[in-house]
Amino acid sequence: MESNSTCKLVHLDFTHKFLPSVYVTVFTLGVIGNCLGLKSMYDNWRKIGNVNIFVLNLCLADILYLLTLPYLVVYYASNSKWTFGDVFCKLLRLCFCINLYGSIGFLTCISVYRYLGIVHTLRVKGRIAARHSVVIVTLVWFLVFLQSLPDMFFDKTSNNVTSCFDTTSDIYIREYLKYSIGRTVLGFGIPLIIMLCCYGHVAFTLMTKKDIDVFLKLRCLRLVVILTLLFSVCFIPYHIFRNVNLATRISKLDGTCQKWYSDVYIANQVGNGLACMNSAINPLVYLFNSDELLMKCFIKCGRARQSAVVPLAEDSPLQEQTLDSMAKK
Repeated sequence: MESNSTCKLVHLDFTHKFLPSVYVTVFTLGVIGNCLGLKSMYDNWRKIGNVNIFVLNLCLADILYLLTLPYLVVYYASNSKWTFGDVFCKLLRLCFCINLYGSIGFLTCISVYRYLGIVHTLRVKGRIAARHSVVIVTLVWFLVFLQSLPDMFFDKTSNNVTSCFDTTSDIYIREYLKYSIGRTVLGFGIPLIIMLCCYGHVAFTLMTKKDIDVFLKLRCLRLVVILTLLFSVCFIPYHIFRNVNLATRISKLDGTCQKWYSDVYIANQVGNGLACMNSAINPLVYLFNSDELLMKCFIKCGRARQSAVVPLAEDSPLQEQTLDSMAKK
């Protein structure tokens, strides 16, 4: 155990080098990827179905956050000196929160739609229309804004408005930890369980189907594993180390200090970078033929071919022609 005075010293050199480089990379790749994603959706809107409604909102959430990154690059590159005012600092942090939990919400919706369209094809065929997706999207935005709004009421800047905290000042840190844990459970824990259940059932179905080509089955299983891993890598470290870091700050205020507290701080900054990277990864994972590959795998199966699968969208001639051509391959 160290003395309290020694423990309070936090070296920000790692943060000032690590986060700006991550933000510049994410901004560049994210803008390019999301623009290509929007173009891909525009070109294939009718062919893919109303899952595109979720993907479109996922892109909008990513773009909302990407627009804030240049200001964060300036902030961390200038040794955490904030020059844009208290209100803009709160709006900036709110955008990150909305993007984070909006992304989680829409990725969860996409996983549920995939699960229903693949595992329960006959039950949902023709029953889920675009208007249902619009209602769900509206509900997701409302819930995300509702759970993100309290973050605006915590202090985000120092007394002389030279810092822009991603959490809050030490005065309100105990209340913020409670809020952060609640947000973690509702905004991340529950969606994570839903996603794992959906993709776990999809993987089980793939493994137990004997009438699917082995090579195609392996490709689909690999895709499911990659999707789950990317979701976990981007969001699990962020939520774990964020709350642990808040707890260490409270511990230091109470006069207790451990040598590993500084390691937790570094891990928390790495978690921030990983969470930010989801804005660049999302377009690569969800817009480039992942749904087509999964659907092709089940079209190879007799059940999918017999039911003339139109995944979770109202039937349209273009969709039927697309699926028929895939089934004949």
